[in-house]
Amino acid sequence: MNILFVADPLEHFKIYKDTTFSMMREAQRRGHGVSACEPRDLGWQTGQPVTATVRDITLTGHGERWFTETPARSTPLHTFDAVIMRKDPPFDAEYIYATHLLGQAEREGAKVFNSPAALRDHPEKLAVMEFQQFTSPTLVTRDPAAVRAFHAEHKDIILKPLDGMGGMGIFRVREDALNLGSITETLNKNGAETIMVQRFVPEISLGDKRILIIAGEPVPFVLARIPQGTEVRGNLAAGGKGVAQPLSDSNRKIAEAVGRALAPRGLLLIGLDVIGDYVTEINVTSPTCFQEITDQTGFDVPRRFIDALEQSLGGT
Repeated sequence: MNILFVADPLEHFKIYKDTTFSMMREAQRRGHGVSACEPRDLGWQTGQPVTATVRDITLTGHGERWFTETPARSTPLHTFDAVIMRKDPPFDAEYIYATHLLGQAEREGAKVFNSPAALRDHPEKLAVMEFQQFTSPTLVTRDPAAVRAFHAEHKDIILKPLDGMGGMGIFRVREDALNLGSITETLNKNGAETIMVQRFVPEISLGDKRILIIAGEPVPFVLARIPQGTEVRGNLAAGGKGVAQPLSDSNRKIAEAVGRALAPRGLLLIGLDVIGDYVTEINVTSPTCFQEITDQTGFDVPRRFIDALEQSLGGT
């Protein structure tokens, strides 16, 4: 089987923790061919299939140059057995254009994971609103007056941009409402952009739990990303400490419900973020934490993912 990974530049990977790297490594271990490109390498010409300028790579796992490669070649996407979209946010216009090109490749016969249409239809923060039975009170708006009213009702709130990642742009405002107006103006760019506001969940002190859902089934271990010092953010990119732990019964029920709903829509891999028993985000672009969970628990998440990929393709 030949697999194409559409990802960020390989030269920027931190292979000791990178989830895409762990997918590649497991695929190569099974004898599958591994190729890579960036979204900017995708192209579509009149009368031709969607193509990409790809590099066929072999993982060596040594130092910064952890792979060898063949000369780049232009190849139709539908000639690969699977195309895995692993580009990190931001979920901007270029990302959306890439999903349209990948969608055309699907019509030409390519098998793309996660589904390009599903990526567009499930922006990671807004997607939680489909599952309001599992969410803390939440407001999506660009109206400063609505934000003030929400704060007056809930007293302790979190504000964040809809297109952020890794904890970027997350603010907590307590009962004193200190800087609420300034924070709102900064995030919504004086009313030009929509933001999300949620009631603060104090269980963040126990960790922002990343639950991985593969082919609709939750992985039995989670990574609790615990804020450090005075930080309110548990994100690893914001300095949080990642501690793997068994999936709780209550969180399993949430994950199973989300998986049953979303997996049939073409979302092979989902990263569910849960604080306490509240879903805060549903990550579908490039969910991470494979290596952290595997290293700490011995449960082989990359193996589970490639198993599911092969099953989706009808076996190897």
